[in-house]
Amino acid sequence: MEWLLNPEIWISLLTLTVLEIVLGIDNIVFISILSSKLPEEQQQKARQLGLMLALVMRVALLFSIKWVMSLTGTLINLADWFNLEGEVAQTFLNLSGRDLILLIGGLFLIYKSTTEIHHKIEGGEEAHEMRGKAVTFGNVILQILILDIVFSLDSVITAVGMVDQIYVMIAAVIIAVVIMMISAGAISNFVNRHPTVKMLALAFLLLIGVSLTAEAFNQHIPKGYIYFAMAFSVLVEYLNLRAQRRKAAKQGDNIPKAPLK
Repeated sequence: MEWLLNPEIWISLLTLTVLEIVLGIDNIVFISILSSKLPEEQQQKARQLGLMLALVMRVALLFSIKWVMSLTGTLINLADWFNLEGEVAQTFLNLSGRDLILLIGGLFLIYKSTTEIHHKIEGGEEAHEMRGKAVTFGNVILQILILDIVFSLDSVITAVGMVDQIYVMIAAVIIAVVIMMISAGAISNFVNRHPTVKMLALAFLLLIGVSLTAEAFNQHIPKGYIYFAMAFSVLVEYLNLRAQRRKAAKQGDNIPKAPLK
């Protein structure tokens, strides 16, 4: 029970929880966009199940820390495949198990976000509805599960790099996922109500997919740059939404009222 009185434990728990929530925002956005294709009565169930799978995945990986850390060993060397010599080629094309997971997840995220943007621009809502008929609950959960693996790996590596005590890691992950489960419905409703916000969210997912793909080839893009770009875009969109509300309110005030009889 001495750990309860250790301030360093509580500070690390708080810091890691905040980071896990930040890392989980893109996961919530992705789950919200996928679940919005389902019938309304199934959307909340899909979101909750998707986040529960994310929690199980994170905790399972935390208990397999040795295996997670071993993923950094070389698994495939593309430089040898293509007979490329030189230190640069060996550095960029020397892929570990972790790199392969990030590469597959990044390409999948790029594909999903690009096709969603294409359908939204070219197909409109009618095409979205037609496509929605072929979407099943199991299909959506499977896609959520694939990305949960990628996001969970990123989350676990962050936890392992910050904290030594596994119980602190598990506690932080559980708290973060519970908070995300509580806020997932509000975030999903907000994204679905505002088409421009949904487009912005898809652009974020595309950006994250590019970042994961670059990370797989040892091209590290500092997370601070990505989060700053996202925060700036969100601020611009917030100002845009406020301007639209004010314009709508003024138009409502200018509508002549019917005379009283």
